[in-house]
Amino acid sequence: MLLEVKDKLVMIGDSITDCGRARPVGEGLFDAIGKGYVGLVDALLTAAYPERGIRVVNVGTSGNTVLDLKARWQTDVLDQKPDWLSIMIGTNDVWRQFDTPLITESHVYPEEYAATLEELIVQTRPKLKGLVLMTPFYLEPNPNDAMRAQMDRYGAIVRDLAAKHDALFVDTQAAFNRVMEHIYPATIAWDRVHPSQAGHAVLARAFLQAVGFDYSQGL
Repeated sequence: MLLEVKDKLVMIGDSITDCGRARPVGEGLFDAIGKGYVGLVDALLTAAYPERGIRVVNVGTSGNTVLDLKARWQTDVLDQKPDWLSIMIGTNDVWRQFDTPLITESHVYPEEYAATLEELIVQTRPKLKGLVLMTPFYLEPNPNDAMRAQMDRYGAIVRDLAAKHDALFVDTQAAFNRVMEHIYPATIAWDRVHPSQAGHAVLARAFLQAVGFDYSQGL
């Protein structure tokens, strides 16, 4: 498993990452880390690798686009001094193009998304032991659906940036596609964006697989 003793893992994103985490920093008692995939990652790392003392911090913020991440990058990422950083962003960058199509100032189109995300990666990657880039996703099995197709374009940007900047790549859409072969999308996320606990388990499992988590550890 790639995370080592006393490593600090900061996980940043939008509402899918946020999940009710504490402010200003999501860590501590009483679900301060949030009730989504970040909490599951923390719980499983603690259960399987207690001797490593891995610290997980949630700085997801509901409604964020990559531009919002840029605005808070200093306080919520750089000042946290992570050893590992996980980024999952893009849902709102795409969603606003479809749910508020006329409010174009809230849209983040592919070119700006790619340039901004890469700017943040370049600024941060030399300070990290490891970087994990997770794609945005849309729980629609039809790849020709307009929003699903656009989300896939943003996922491809994440894939390319991961390859370019020596980051681990997590294809969350692929992970959900497998589940959607057997479960209707609304069962996993009523709005096809905000997952149930099972959906968050899909995300946590995909992340942990990328970092080499061993489910038999300690058994």
